[in-house]
Amino acid sequence: MLGEQIGEETGKVLVRRVISVDGGTKVEVSVQSTGKLLGVEIRSNVTYTAGIRPDGSLYGDAHGLVVGKGGEQASFKAAGVGKLLDGGAVSYRGASYYYSDSPNFRRLNTIAVVFEYSADAEGSSKSKAWEWR
Repeated sequence: MLGEQIGEETGKVLVRRVISVDGGTKVEVSVQSTGKLLGVEIRSNVTYTAGIRPDGSLYGDAHGLVVGKGGEQASFKAAGVGKLLDGGAVSYRGASYYYSDSPNFRRLNTIAVVFEYSADAEGSSKSKAWEWR
């Protein structure tokens, strides 16, 4: 069951890099964002690799680091599916799995976090996250 919204971020795509065209196109994307997670102001850095599947849909997996305003940290892995939109924009839906020793983020260690992520053709990104109960 979808629980409460626990995060929201806006950011910018810093790098888009084609890493393979053999057996399908794969791209690596790095994004830096700011926002809130569990009520804590954060800055996050995420790198994801996305492949275009034969039907045109996207599958991506990511690794990221979230740093709170007070220095608290959480790392995560995520995976999602999506689609290409006009001009190179993208839209994804997926799930993230966090780990943190920081008291403000420790709750994330035992929940799945579902997300919506999009980036427009100019690289402006936004995402929202919910607890999945």
